Amino acid sequence: MTSPALSAALTQAADQGRVCSVAAASQRDLRACVAAYPRLFPDPPIDATMLNALALSTAFIAPWCSADDLRTATRASLWVTAEDWHIDSVATTPEAARATVAACLSVAAGDPPAARDDLGRFLADIRTDLATRPAFRDLHGLWQRELRRMLDAELREWQWKSARAADPSDLPSPDDYAANAAGYGATWVNVSHWIATQAVDSGEQLDELITASLAVERILRLVNDLASYRRDLAAGDLNILMLGVDEDSVRRQISARIRSCHALLDSVQARHPQQAVYLRREIGFTASFYGVADFWGDGDDH
Repeated sequence: MTSPALSAALTQAADQGRVCSVAAASQRDLRACVAAYPRLFPDPPIDATMLNALALSTAFIAPWCSADDLRTATRASLWVTAEDWHIDSVATTPEAARATVAACLSVAAGDPPAARDDLGRFLADIRTDLATRPAFRDLHGLWQRELRRMLDAELREWQWKSARAADPSDLPSPDDYAANAAGYGATWVNVSHWIATQAVDSGEQLDELITASLAVERILRLVNDLASYRRDLAAGDLNILMLGVDEDSVRRQISARIRSCHALLDSVQARHPQQAVYLRREIGFTASFYGVADFWGDGDDH
């Protein structure tokens, strides 16, 4: 007779095995995306380890989903990675950064991308997939709004970095930096996922989830900064620890934000039980992952 402890261990292992198999299928899809748009994904930093980490994170945050269910989320995460690298490394002037943002927003609105605009073409693939969902016509505006919020935050950070390069003392305040967390990209990815999986069917429902997701995203931004400080320092990127805030203060802020976010998610739970669990798992998985590793590759392992 199987003991309860052994039965629980077998069930847990089976669940984890299924999630890992979903992640493996998702990684194959991400590799196909990289092959389709090789200019978007230099290796390093966007290497096989990063693709695996993106696929695993998405699968474990939503363990009830199949690889097909997660395709939009994983591709949107990969697109955010490409866009982030492009803004940081390719757009070397304010005009180039603004042009990149404008081109992406044009594609999101439904315009065809330019022939050699791989970032726009990949975004158009995601938009075309979402357009097959019945609610996308009504939710398209919110999807665009969150993309604009993310890109505006990326552009704002580009401007801060440019100002700092000219004058090292020209830095945003810690509060302004924390308020710019939408550049992390999680909320736009979440919105894309919820539309793709038909988790919501009205703008009112999606707007409520967006409010909760933005609160989660501010936590993720700070957790990411603790993990990526040395890389950011070497790359010249901004980080909360460069703004006169010490690590202990950031950890206290993260704890306070998590408590506040859980209270907010308690109010969301009754109307959106699975999405509330999704957001709680997003906090837990990301905080634990960044406690050990980082998504970006450095070329040491391939």
